[in-house]
Amino acid sequence: MRWTIKPKPSEEKINHLAQALNVEHFVATLLVQRGIETFEDAKDFFRPSLDHLHDPYLMKDMDKAVERIEQAIENQENILVFGDYDVDGTTAVSLVSSYLKTYYPNVATYIPDRYAEGYGVSFKGIDFADDNGFGLIIALDCGIKSIEHVAYAKERNIDFIICDHHRPGNTLPEAVAVLDPKREDCTYPYDELCGCGIGFKLIQALGANRNQTIDDLVPYLDLAATAIAADIVPITGENRVLAYYGLQVINSEPRPGIKALIHQIKKQTLDITDVVFIIAPRINAAGRIKHGNHAVELLTEFDFEQAQQFASEIEQYNSDRKDLDKHITKEAFQQIIENQEQERFSTVVFQEDWHKGVIGIVASRLIETYYRPTLVFTKSGDKYAASARSVKGFDVYNALEACSEHLEQFGGHMYAAGMTLKAENYAAFKEAFERQVQQTIHPDMLTPEIEIDAEIDFTDITPKLTRILKQFEPFGPQNMTPIFLTRNVKDTGYGKPMGQEDEHIKLFVKQNNSEGIAAIGFGLGNKMDLTTRQKPFEAVYCIDENEWNGKISTQLRLKDIR
Repeated sequence: MRWTIKPKPSEEKINHLAQALNVEHFVATLLVQRGIETFEDAKDFFRPSLDHLHDPYLMKDMDKAVERIEQAIENQENILVFGDYDVDGTTAVSLVSSYLKTYYPNVATYIPDRYAEGYGVSFKGIDFADDNGFGLIIALDCGIKSIEHVAYAKERNIDFIICDHHRPGNTLPEAVAVLDPKREDCTYPYDELCGCGIGFKLIQALGANRNQTIDDLVPYLDLAATAIAADIVPITGENRVLAYYGLQVINSEPRPGIKALIHQIKKQTLDITDVVFIIAPRINAAGRIKHGNHAVELLTEFDFEQAQQFASEIEQYNSDRKDLDKHITKEAFQQIIENQEQERFSTVVFQEDWHKGVIGIVASRLIETYYRPTLVFTKSGDKYAASARSVKGFDVYNALEACSEHLEQFGGHMYAAGMTLKAENYAAFKEAFERQVQQTIHPDMLTPEIEIDAEIDFTDITPKLTRILKQFEPFGPQNMTPIFLTRNVKDTGYGKPMGQEDEHIKLFVKQNNSEGIAAIGFGLGNKMDLTTRQKPFEAVYCIDENEWNGKISTQLRLKDIR
């Protein structure tokens, strides 16, 4: 594990902000590191407001999209809301379809089958629209590269509105409207929205036409916050506002489907991490194990008892997904050891009966042990299909592009991608990929890194600091939970291993003459001996709150010790 202390911003900026806000020097440092340099910036950061959301009509083609939807309603056309099978896609479809249905009945939804149709807009989906008399398809979280599909629909007199957040190719599809802030010619002020976020901007524009205010749309923010958390987009700008208010909805008045999911996990208050690790995997499990339609059914159901029924089915899919993921991960580890591939620069494994819905998760699990770019293949029809995951700083998409002569097709981005190839090309591709990684990866990238925000003493950890750090939430990319380093730490003798296999540690630590403070280290069981020798050690950690028997106390969540 590499420890890297983030570069310190300019002293002048830090002092200026510390004075303006009347906060400690290192708190001002944390804020400047996050791009917050003035009193106004800090006000927006600490007090997110729905008034900070941009006018949706600033997005290129928004006027055309609204006009075409209004025209469809006027002419009594059938509208099909189409989206991908992951969390971003299913929440976006649920959000836009349930909004439209509040005032127009001829709306249906379509989620492609992960196995029969694959990712994005499908010809099968367009045929479904054609057979059932749909004149308009609204595609969410997909469609920006669906040039042939949109042309195919046009021949059948079906119009498309595309709401996507992925990078466009050189040519845009000939849709009635293409809403995507990443378009070169779109000057919308914020381009990090997820697919569901673009869907929210669409209903914001439609609402403005109906004299609705932003307050009327707040009930839809539980879906937007879930997608923002799951899609790992930056928690800055508009995403921060949508996530902040969406979490409030999740914790006060969530829609019946989300309420039913929370009901099963018996947790009082959810933060963004809970959404990522508890709600999102369950919504995702529907598309992985059965069909993404089950997620949309759950998220658009208004009867709580029926929603509970759907939620318990999804709970079962999630349980099946966990079993599969455990089983396949074990087989993948065996394969790496049997083939003596522990020391390679990449992991590439294949077994024909592995479940296609979980190979991406398995790739992430393998990275936890062998920290290197990883591809997990399974059989799909008469071809091999894989999910790729990467390590920090390494662009797996570029590596695949360099080996593309062996591939049938591939797509994705820097840290996650998918591909297919012919069975006879697998061995040649595996060697080409290993060579490419070996030649292009920086040796440092093969060791996980902890980025430290600031070095502090335990005496700096006060109730005031804990209160301020709580206001940094919601956390996520570009606003991660602050990580601190403290040197000369000693356990007071109460340290003990925890977990079924002693894989975690619980300590009570002090520094010099500071008050003792509880600390917990998940996955650090192998470092227990560092704490028992009465010798000082260094610790990197986040500052957490622990709730026990109704009492709240400060505790450190250890990331590493040495």
